[in-house]
Amino acid sequence: MTAEDGAAQGEALDGGMMNAGAVFHRGSLVERPAPPAARALHAHLRALEEHGFDGAPSPLQLTADGREQLTYIPGDVALPPFPRWAMTESALSSVGGLLRRLHDASVAITVDTLAPWPQALADPEGGTMLCHNDVCPENVVFRDGCATALIDFDLAAPGRPLWDLAMTARYWVPMLDPASAAVLHPAGLDAPMRLRILADSYGLASQDRAELPGIIEQATATCRTFVADRVSVGDCVYTQVLSERGGWQRWDRIQDWLVDHREIFTATLLD
Repeated sequence: MTAEDGAAQGEALDGGMMNAGAVFHRGSLVERPAPPAARALHAHLRALEEHGFDGAPSPLQLTADGREQLTYIPGDVALPPFPRWAMTESALSSVGGLLRRLHDASVAITVDTLAPWPQALADPEGGTMLCHNDVCPENVVFRDGCATALIDFDLAAPGRPLWDLAMTARYWVPMLDPASAAVLHPAGLDAPMRLRILADSYGLASQDRAELPGIIEQATATCRTFVADRVSVGDCVYTQVLSERGGWQRWDRIQDWLVDHREIFTATLLD
């Protein structure tokens, strides 16, 4: 798409790395590149509405030039560096509640197993529920300080609910060592306590709480591989971000920190 084409589409929306500069808002709709599994994903989004979940865009159509149109969801989206209002305990709690509502609706929807769901951030153990897999601050719409909708389902794939919660925790707790967290997040966030708040607001069952820290470690390793793959194919956005945020040493530090604090996270979740 040329700059002239983009201008015709409307206002370019900030945020996100996969489709940077290619998502446009015009009136009541958003137009963006369609993911490979767009047809199956659109069917899933419609089914979410039928099951009472109103916190996702409604698909409108696929265009002949490989783009998709969805309803625009008004509200506030936190962009990096993340503002303190998005990292309050009440905001975190609302994210957990929104994710639980998504999962309660999704678990009742049959997944199209023949669709080309992306595997980049997918649960390595698979599953029968479609996970969002990318509930980062840039993909959550807030109104009056409360998380009300999820956008950008491009990386959705079948998996376990606990995997989706682990991915969400990575971004919202965040599950990062203090030096890494300080790059984009407000200072003074208590990671063990915030992980407990997320688990409580989600309504995580006691038998799943002991597993969560280990799955977060697994999800972190998956995210590292995802970044490595993007860098290896010359993706300039991911290459620049990797350089600006400390390179592979930062990833090593995060993974070591998660292992070192696993017992603290587990104890706080089970207390």
